[in-house]
Amino acid sequence: MQEGTLLRELHHRVSNGVDFAIDLVSAAAIRVEGAEAKCALSDVVELLQGYSDVHRALAMPAGDTLTHAATYVRKLGCGMRRAVLDRMNIQLAFAMQSLALQPERCWYLGLIVHELVMHAARHACFEARPGQIRVKLTRTGALVNCVILDNGSRPAREASDRELRIARDIARALGGRIEQGLGTEFTSIVLSFPLTERERDANWTIATRQMRAPRRTRATASTDTALASRRSQDPLAGLLTLSHPTVAP
Repeated sequence: MQEGTLLRELHHRVSNGVDFAIDLVSAAAIRVEGAEAKCALSDVVELLQGYSDVHRALAMPAGDTLTHAATYVRKLGCGMRRAVLDRMNIQLAFAMQSLALQPERCWYLGLIVHELVMHAARHACFEARPGQIRVKLTRTGALVNCVILDNGSRPAREASDRELRIARDIARALGGRIEQGLGTEFTSIVLSFPLTERERDANWTIATRQMRAPRRTRATASTDTALASRRSQDPLAGLLTLSHPTVAP
């Protein structure tokens, strides 16, 4: 059996196991007496459904057709919000360029984003203020940069950085690397990797079509002005350019 087939079979079995657990807890929530018990079991069902969403989003795209990485990562973000981040009062937002990747490489990107976002959620010290994590995906020529920013500090950063070993290994499989940076009001982790020849050709075609598209309407320009005003009060959003607006998934 090929490795991809085995991975899909494992993914399918885990999905079925989580769905079975959701059904069991849902049935228990119906049968149990008492509002408090029902509320607790319903919360468990919602939590399991969130993790199920994350697991499904992390599935390797099937086939050999190039995958829209921004769509793939946004879907993953929705699952992470539902499963964990909303419960931790952490906002997750994205600024994404159109990017076409080969299915397996898009999957690698999703695995890294998931690991880095969860790493930030676990280890960033938000000091009782609402947490913010933002993911910026851009392409410059044949180089892709994916930046994960958060507005927290990391007093135990050295210890937590050991957990990035898996993400670094996956980055090497993409032919890339991961670097970290600290600012006065944010912490950043940057994944950089080169496109393959097939990906370069496809993304050049996408960029050419976008350049030939009609100019934006005044309404779109007004929206950008409003976004700029909001960014001026947000140290993280200021790092995200107007051409790649920040939106929640």
